[in-house]
Amino acid sequence: MADDHTVVRAGLRNALEVLPNLEILGEVGNGHDLMEALARIRPDLLVMDVSMPDFEPISAVQKIKSEYPNIKILIVSAYDDESYVVGLLRAGANGYHMKDQPLADLQLAAQRILSGERWISGSLIDRLTNRHPASSLPNTPWLTRRQRELLRLIAQGSDNRNIALTLDLSVKTIENHLTALYRVLGVDSRLKALNYALRHPELLASSGQEMVETEPAQIEHALSVLVVDDNTRYRQQLKRLIGKIYPTSMLYEAENVFEALSLGEQVKPQLAFIDVVLRDEDGILCARRLRTISPLTRIVVISAYPDREFRKQALSAGVIAFLDKKDLDTASMRQVIEDALR
Repeated sequence: MADDHTVVRAGLRNALEVLPNLEILGEVGNGHDLMEALARIRPDLLVMDVSMPDFEPISAVQKIKSEYPNIKILIVSAYDDESYVVGLLRAGANGYHMKDQPLADLQLAAQRILSGERWISGSLIDRLTNRHPASSLPNTPWLTRRQRELLRLIAQGSDNRNIALTLDLSVKTIENHLTALYRVLGVDSRLKALNYALRHPELLASSGQEMVETEPAQIEHALSVLVVDDNTRYRQQLKRLIGKIYPTSMLYEAENVFEALSLGEQVKPQLAFIDVVLRDEDGILCARRLRTISPLTRIVVISAYPDREFRKQALSAGVIAFLDKKDLDTASMRQVIEDALR
């Protein structure tokens, strides 16, 4: 059990220890102790709050599920924001229980999850089943390129230190940038900024015009494009190339499968470019899953090391093209985009 309030942990323990065939192996109160305990105890079930010191919940759930794929995770929280709930469930949590619900429900939640089912508190179900896709509202704030990058890293679960390392800035500078970002969004915390990003994925997009810093051309259709590559420099290079051809395009980027699928589900891009290797992840599997959640997205798989077997697998996954990265110039990119729009 993980919660930074001793009294809350005592309540959880009292509710759960009466269940048959269930043994409570440990309690922790912060993110650091949680990761240490998981490595030592290897439990079947983790019951945890999301607001603890040294803890970024979404990235932590992703990390835990990656390292311990068989563990079941039950979130027990006072936060009922639907975007936050959905974000944690997408990250891999098996259930989300509200702290203000009866302890009998908590017992049922633990039993259901251990038996392989999912759990969502009844007070959240109506809200989640009736929610509408996020839309671009007239009063959506305009963000600078730096602010968008900060928001994207927050959405990935990065803390200030990791953001500073990624952007090659000091932690103090990042804190100042975050203060300005929160002011623009009208929020006062990282959690609220994350919720805002989940509601408005369009804030994470660059415009084609911005990428090439030119006046917009007369283009009949706006184009939404998702670029998935674990190399930041190459993502920027590809976005500039697309922006040169379609200055009015909306350009989204992701560096891993989870981020790509989250954006794919929210944005439903018209076109996606996916690298065949995403660090230790499979870009072709990413393409298959993206087609499942966004069937109308036209997908191009790209690779720095073109291989006949990769090409065969990619085409069987339903992509429209398999391209060598070194062959992606303005002319070939224009042809790919025209084919996709057609």
